[in-house]
Amino acid sequence: MLPDFATKPTIDGDLVRLVPLETRHLDELWPAYEDAELARLTGSTGTFTRDETERIIAGRRHAPDRLDLAVIERATGRCVGEVVLNEWDEHNRSCNFRTLFVASGRDRGFGTEAIRLILEHAFNTLALHRISLGVFAFNARARRVYEKLGFVEEGVLRETLNWDGEWHDEIIMSILEDEWRSGRELPIDA
Repeated sequence: MLPDFATKPTIDGDLVRLVPLETRHLDELWPAYEDAELARLTGSTGTFTRDETERIIAGRRHAPDRLDLAVIERATGRCVGEVVLNEWDEHNRSCNFRTLFVASGRDRGFGTEAIRLILEHAFNTLALHRISLGVFAFNARARRVYEKLGFVEEGVLRETLNWDGEWHDEIIMSILEDEWRSGRELPIDA
């Protein structure tokens, strides 16, 4: 079974609901795109205008090679972030993962649940074999979440980010299908 990235699902969790990312989410996500601390954590140096960002989001709604989902806080209905599977390698059943949360969506368990939900979808529905990501060494909070969910450190890309005149390493992490399945018996807070 080949992954179907063109089908954009809605996935329900206890705290959050993942829905296809659409331009209507931009008002709530825009502060994250302008957040200087988030730019540092993700190494984002490029800037897009709001109109450019809106066009990019609109184009992703039907993209057959990536899955962009908005993270909706169930209690309020507010969009608090996004989770993305991209850089799909069909032959090797693998892709990259990235995420972003607005300030009010951080440190509340939303990210952990949203990542768990998209991993379940990736391995159970899309039949992916491997999901990888890069996280900067100074982003300890994100690294803890990824490790809690089963991502394993593979290596270090040395000094890939120059931020304010300082060089920073990027940690490469991944999770494999069998690791995900064997880890499902562990409580999420392990």
